Amino acid sequence: MSARGGRSRGQSHVVGVVLLLGLTTVALGGLTAVVGSVVDGQTAAADEARVAGAFDEGLRPTEQTGPNRVQVRFGDGRLTTVERQLRILTPTGVDREIDIGGLVYTSESARVTFVGGAVVRGRPGNSWLVREPPVTVTRDDSTFVVGAAAVNESGATVSGSGGVTARLRTNVTHAHTRLPTANYRVAIETATPGPLGRHFRGIGGRTAVTDLDGDGVPSVVVSVDGQQTMHLVVHAMRVEVAGG
Repeated sequence: MSARGGRSRGQSHVVGVVLLLGLTTVALGGLTAVVGSVVDGQTAAADEARVAGAFDEGLRPTEQTGPNRVQVRFGDGRLTTVERQLRILTPTGVDREIDIGGLVYTSESARVTFVGGAVVRGRPGNSWLVREPPVTVTRDDSTFVVGAAAVNESGATVSGSGGVTARLRTNVTHAHTRLPTANYRVAIETATPGPLGRHFRGIGGRTAVTDLDGDGVPSVVVSVDGQQTMHLVVHAMRVEVAGG
């Protein structure tokens, strides 16, 4: 009985060690997954901040004239051009429609947009302004000043992993048009309308969000009381996008 008891205890010990090793392996596997998720999240956030900084510092069409070069670096993801419009609306309909386009960087949970001169960081529902759009109204609501930064590029994409550099070349010109007094509204098409709406309400405007052309991308529409003179300045950027 003593020998059998010894063998039984020995077998139990072996089984216990195997179970312990199995539980340890499972625990380490879970820990590895958590650590990997945290690292990926930190990397995505760092890329998002880096791209937002490059857009904000390098793409300033209201301040620049002529050629310029901007390097946008990120570890993983995709930088692409998108179609967007800025519209000047009156009670009778669309008075002006400008194809402003846009630049969008995406990677996992990260997203950065350049549209109309504004820089927005974050995805729809959780996004904020890095730089406000060049649209303002005088304190007496008598004059709208609208800067429309137009990318002038479509169908361009740079993507990859392990370190990517997108090279942007711009050649900025400006065209000013003074429109007669009317009851104007300004609509900027964007997939992240929240930050623009908050900004316009913060400077005294009324806002609405609507899909004006049925393409699935909403526009933030801002208006103020009464009639205004409109100064429209189109900043044609003529962006060329290439991989590094």
